[in-house]
Amino acid sequence: MNNRLSVSYEDKPAYEILLEPDFKKLPLEIEALGMLDRRFMIITDSNAGKHYANELFQLLAPFARSIQIHTFPAGEQSKNLDTVSQCYEQLIIDGFDRKDVLIALGGGVVGDLTGFVASTYLRGIRFIQVPTTLLSMVDSSIGGKTGVDYKAYKNMVGAFHQPSLVYMNLATLDSLPEREFLSGMAEIIKHGLIKDLEYYSWLKEHSGKIHQKDYETLQEMVYHSCQIKGAVVEKDPKEQGERALLNFGHTIGHSVEKLMDFQLLHGECVCIGMAAAAYMSMKRGNITQEEYQDILATLGQFKQPVHASGLSAEEVYEVTRSDKKMDSDKIRFILLGAIGDAVIDPSVSKDEMIEAIQTIL
Repeated sequence: MNNRLSVSYEDKPAYEILLEPDFKKLPLEIEALGMLDRRFMIITDSNAGKHYANELFQLLAPFARSIQIHTFPAGEQSKNLDTVSQCYEQLIIDGFDRKDVLIALGGGVVGDLTGFVASTYLRGIRFIQVPTTLLSMVDSSIGGKTGVDYKAYKNMVGAFHQPSLVYMNLATLDSLPEREFLSGMAEIIKHGLIKDLEYYSWLKEHSGKIHQKDYETLQEMVYHSCQIKGAVVEKDPKEQGERALLNFGHTIGHSVEKLMDFQLLHGECVCIGMAAAAYMSMKRGNITQEEYQDILATLGQFKQPVHASGLSAEEVYEVTRSDKKMDSDKIRFILLGAIGDAVIDPSVSKDEMIEAIQTIL
């Protein structure tokens, strides 16, 4: 089975994604990129760091001029400009220059934040994504979108900055709590819904082996999701068109995530948002009642929520109005034209959204 794929940026090869059972090949990949004898900083959080930071340190130290580990508290609450500032200060103290390298070791928060630091420190230095969660492997580590939250507004400050390499050690998935692992299925199910009906069906058929974390099944699943995400971002690297399809479920999902004060995981909120978007797609006649129910059942098959409690439809709708996906004061809502074929629709009305939101509350 293939374990390597390439992603282009502006029609030129940009970086490779490598799926491996361990970290052993990372030094060889770094050597191939001409990064030997450089300063490295591993930026990680308190969750991933305790499992893998020292292993990476020992593995890379023989090839580095120097290597540091910078750890911040795990959680969305650390994804802010204060944490970025702390990274800048450490990089300055340690004398990092434009040829040195950052390594993002962790989930989506670590990857987004490290990428943003890399994009802005000295107007841009190289970085490597080493995602350790299912969600970050199939989503945030690919495509070069970096950023942090500003106050209560998610991902409002950021930049496009491509990694030099995405190195996935699939064995890191073994250390994930079940809830976090299954939350990562949100983006994977989304990939099937928006782009590939056959893949969506495959996920349902292989749910048992996915729950068991069968290595070959996980490798095939992650590889195919990376193919879908990579193909979309290659066509639209800066989200001017087709890349917006990847936001299926995110407009309402982000609103729920914020209003619930991040008590639910990101993937769980995306699933709730996908349930609402699927309802709208059904009401417009794009998918059948049976297909809508099948989507809800599939989310349930992977133990994902399709409801949020304690919120009002009106407040969820109002928060969507501040979403960064707005275009000339209109929400570019992502609906299913069919299962496996999503569409961008700026004509979704407030009444349609309120009705859909009510189905998830």
